[in-house]
Amino acid sequence: MINFFAESKKIQDKLIEYRRYLHMHPEIDRDLKNTADFIESILSNYNISYKRYENCGIVAEVGKGEKIIALRADMDALTIEDKKNVPYKSKNKGLMHACGHDAHTSIQLGTCILLKKYEHLLNGKVRFIFQPAEETDGGAKDMIDYGAIDNVSFISALHVEETLDTGIIGINSGIVSAASNPFKITIKGKGAHGAHPEDGIDPIVAASKIIDNLQIIISREISAFESAVITIGKINGGTAPNAIAEEVIIEGIIRTLGNNTRKQILDRFTSIVNLTAETFRCNIEINIIEGYPSFSNDNNLIETLNKIQKENSNYFTIKKLDCPSMGVEDFAYYTEKIPGIYYKLGCRNINKGIVHPAHGSYFDIDEECLWIGCGIQCSIVQKFIMNETIEL
Repeated sequence: MINFFAESKKIQDKLIEYRRYLHMHPEIDRDLKNTADFIESILSNYNISYKRYENCGIVAEVGKGEKIIALRADMDALTIEDKKNVPYKSKNKGLMHACGHDAHTSIQLGTCILLKKYEHLLNGKVRFIFQPAEETDGGAKDMIDYGAIDNVSFISALHVEETLDTGIIGINSGIVSAASNPFKITIKGKGAHGAHPEDGIDPIVAASKIIDNLQIIISREISAFESAVITIGKINGGTAPNAIAEEVIIEGIIRTLGNNTRKQILDRFTSIVNLTAETFRCNIEINIIEGYPSFSNDNNLIETLNKIQKENSNYFTIKKLDCPSMGVEDFAYYTEKIPGIYYKLGCRNINKGIVHPAHGSYFDIDEECLWIGCGIQCSIVQKFIMNETIEL
């Protein structure tokens, strides 16, 4: 049996080279021309077939046969200034790979290279999805529409995790991450002089009561055994301190675990906002966006990952994550269609000073995690279409 961890270790320098190039040239959303060009050049060098789409997403494939396994890597960066003092600091001002997607893409490229090397042993196909817009509005939906998971048996993805040391991977049994519903509430009143409030209809008072009442959903209508958050992140209204405002806009996000909790909160949210606004004689507009859904890991795939760890215990350990994340992940769109597994790849190294949080200007990874991630992804493929077949 091929030891893909040893194979991945051999190409560690290449993985680091890829990651540092991508870190120096971050791009956002679907505006990923340089990133996609870079990926194309490597795939072409290794004679790996691929197709590039108008959103800069790429789907590559190796192997032959009826069974298809998909591996996903997100490519986009964030609008964050890179303040690290390192040779591979971002060259694109105001943009940074502050969430580790440069690492994901590099691991995916390494996995492409190794599985292409052993393509003759594959009893099926591996489909590599290089996806844009995970940080914005869900590039996974684009790739699904393009047919990226058509006829796919299951999909695997990883995400670097700065709270776990390198050599540890974290995995959830059951729900992995929350669903999200960004919202915007527009409250319309009637302007008046601040000295004569009786002449107006004050939307600021209504807004304050709406904000207060919404939190009652969490504290009094959701079981203590369920998880949900309603965050008000932005409020804007009024033009002068001595005038009754005409309009107030509230913006925020709802995060929930599980579809039943999501539906319950959305129903009550709309009702409470409307009734509170009516109490204060305000008109109301509510816009709730259908954001990323919640998702769970497939139990069969968790068991496969446990088997891989037992066979390769000198390379990595598994930490069971007891709590789902209240963050969101558009990998959920894939798992609405097919089974999937999503795990956290430890990238923390205190001795190297790599301890800073994701989505921050000093975020970095211990690059030792790259070959470990590559080894795990290759080993998952190996379990299903190289040396043993497990039906899902």
